[in-house]
Amino acid sequence: MITDTQIEHWLREDIGHHDVTNQVPGETTGRLVAKEDGVAAGLEAASAVFEYLGVEVLESIEAGSSLEVGDEILRVKGPAREVLRGERVAVNLVGHASGIATRTQNAVDRAQTASNDVEIAATRKTTPGLRALEKRAVVAGGGDTHRLDLSHMVMVKDNHVTELGLERAIAHVRDQISFATKLEVEVETVTAASRAAEAGADIVLLDNMTPAETQTAVEELRPYKDVLAEASGGITLENVTEYATTGVDVISMGSLTHSAPSLDLSFRTSD
Repeated sequence: MITDTQIEHWLREDIGHHDVTNQVPGETTGRLVAKEDGVAAGLEAASAVFEYLGVEVLESIEAGSSLEVGDEILRVKGPAREVLRGERVAVNLVGHASGIATRTQNAVDRAQTASNDVEIAATRKTTPGLRALEKRAVVAGGGDTHRLDLSHMVMVKDNHVTELGLERAIAHVRDQISFATKLEVEVETVTAASRAAEAGADIVLLDNMTPAETQTAVEELRPYKDVLAEASGGITLENVTEYATTGVDVISMGSLTHSAPSLDLSFRTSD
């Protein structure tokens, strides 16, 4: 949910303390147009910005819609000054989110050429203050959000294992969580994967393994029928298809959010 506080912060950052540029009288309409193909996302945030400024949103396409060059994404009407003040913030939000959705759909499509069962997921490698926007964009592109924050799932990572050891770290957190909370354990070797499953992991994250190593680890986990296998670390659009052939249940990719280029958009007004 986009809050008024967030919107006020976004606008204050862009408008500053004295906006001369947009002191334009009268009413106008504005429309957001795609300048390249992609997948739409972030429209709810852009609409919220305009509505906060007293600008009416006349039309907005659904998140997840396919875009072609020239497609109209959003159309608004209101005081020219407020339309112009909201323009850049809206374009930035939609461009950023649509870039993430587009990259996610690309990853999903490539993975599904190898397996229809594998899920493509995001990570917590998000922009501070924009996680909700970016996670929704991943969903718009056909991906999974993974955990939204640290409270959604417990993850035992390498630093925890360094401090406590693998089995002790798993036992330590298992004693503290609810029966409804999933426990994921990050491992870096095939041997550690089966040890994590034996110690009670619900999900084993195979971190920075090659596709061959990942496949071997998945085979080692087969006796643990309720344990999910997740591949992560160094997975790109170029190699995601190869990882999808390994039998993993989930492929998580930080690049969906931290490396997606913004989709090219244009905002045009007319009276």
